[in-house]
Amino acid sequence: MSLTAYLIIFVTVFIVSIILKLSFTIQKRAFKCKWDGAIEADVKYGGGNKFDLYLPADKSRESYGLVVYLHSGSFNTGDKKDDAEILKWLSAKGYVAAGVNYTLGNNRKPVSVYDQSLDIKDAVPKVVKQAEKLGCKINGMAIAGGSAGGTLALLYALRDAKNTPVPVKMVFEMVAPAGFVREDWTNYGLDKDAKAAAGMFSPMAGKLITPEDIESSAYLTAVKNISAEAWVTEKSVPVLMAYGKLDKICPCATGRRLAEKLEKCGVPHDYIEFPHSGHGLQNDDRIYKQFVKKISEYLETYLPVK
Repeated sequence: MSLTAYLIIFVTVFIVSIILKLSFTIQKRAFKCKWDGAIEADVKYGGGNKFDLYLPADKSRESYGLVVYLHSGSFNTGDKKDDAEILKWLSAKGYVAAGVNYTLGNNRKPVSVYDQSLDIKDAVPKVVKQAEKLGCKINGMAIAGGSAGGTLALLYALRDAKNTPVPVKMVFEMVAPAGFVREDWTNYGLDKDAKAAAGMFSPMAGKLITPEDIESSAYLTAVKNISAEAWVTEKSVPVLMAYGKLDKICPCATGRRLAEKLEKCGVPHDYIEFPHSGHGLQNDDRIYKQFVKKISEYLETYLPVK
């Protein structure tokens, strides 16, 4: 299969799966709730990007936890408004919740995953400042996301947590590429095709990676800044993750590798695998309910509402 074909399949399947499955399953089925808070919409930051703040109804507390949720979309599409259900759900629990847009790539203007991660790094201080301007002093934060957004959330929590305006307490994600080790990407044949691996990883890393780099493993240095698993240390924050065993879009092997790193470093974490589901986590209702319950448990443990 040609390099072009690999890239077309990657982008097309990612977008279709995310729009039709991930958004339906995660946003519309699991996080319905009664919410009486308020929205501060389309606050600008950076180069024209925007974020939405979902404020809890109770404005009487001295301080609040912040949960930033990053949208899915193959790093090329999607919008913060797609996540309204989970943002309301988080705010109904008493958190300030923020949906953050980031610069999207396209054929005319490629944007690397690394550049997008810098958008998030730029956005968080402005989110905190805006929340406090609206009367909600932030005492700590969690960050989360689905698919592409999950990757950006992991990078912020594991790579950038030392340089945040408020302490990062935890991260949770669904079906996010957690690393770019070629052996994990068997669903695209990247474990056997160095040219295809170089063609896929180069634009994501924003660096030229050659087939020779793939064969020699030199590419691992080039993809480190977009590989969350490469940033795990003994001091990393707790991680909750969910993956579909049958996922043909984001291989769950990347999540397993992250879980192994976290286990080795003694970092609190839960890796939940959905045995009958793909990228939408759509065929394991019982496990999905357990995962949503686990999100609540993590929040109550690491970012309690006081």
